[in-house]
Amino acid sequence: MQPKQPVYTKRVLLILAISVATAWASACVTRSDERSNAAPVRQTQTSSLWTQLQSGDGYVVMMRHALAPGVGDPSNFRLNDCSTQRNLSATGRQQAERIGKAFRDRKIPIASVRSSQWCRCLETAKLLNLKPVQAFPPLNSFFNNASTKKQQTEAVRRLILASRTTQGVTILVTHQVNITALTNRVPDSGESIVLRAKGQTIEVVGQLPPP
Repeated sequence: MQPKQPVYTKRVLLILAISVATAWASACVTRSDERSNAAPVRQTQTSSLWTQLQSGDGYVVMMRHALAPGVGDPSNFRLNDCSTQRNLSATGRQQAERIGKAFRDRKIPIASVRSSQWCRCLETAKLLNLKPVQAFPPLNSFFNNASTKKQQTEAVRRLILASRTTQGVTILVTHQVNITALTNRVPDSGESIVLRAKGQTIEVVGQLPPP
C-alpha cells in the first residue's frame, strides 16, 4: 500500500503556480514599459540637440548626403561629370529639402555650409537651402582610394577645431566613410553627427536622424 500524500500538497502546488504566474505577468509589464519608453528617450535626445544648436556657437554638423541608392561610384567616375556618379534619388532630394526645413523651422543660426565635391553631396547641400555652398575637397569620398584618408581627416579635424569660436553652426556635407573615420559612427543617409571642439579634442554631442 502506497503512503498517503500529505493533505496540504495540492494547496502548496496551487500557491506556487499562482506565484509563478504573478512573477511572469510582472516581468511582461516591465518589458512593455521599457519598450514604450524607448521612443520618447530618443525624441528627448533629439529635442535637446536642436536646443543646443539654437545657441549656435561652435557646433559643427557633419551630415551624410541624402539618399543615393547603391554603393560607391561607377568605374567610369569623373568628378566634374554627374552622369558618371551615383546621385540622389527623387526620395533623396525630398529628404534633403526636409532636412533644410527642419533647420529653418527651428531657426538654427548657420555660419556656413561646406560640401564634398561629389554631385550627391553638392546637391544635398544646395537643397538644404540654408547658405551658399562652398566646395571643400577634404570632405571628398575616399571610399575607392584610402591613400588620402589620413590627410583629409586631419584637414577636417583642423576645420572643426577652428570652428570652436565660430558664431553659428557649421554644416559639412560629406560621405559615410569620412564621418566614420573621424567619429567612429556609421550614419544613415541624411543623418548628421553633431560635433563640438573642446580644447584639442572633438566631442560627439549626438546624432540627428533625418526627418
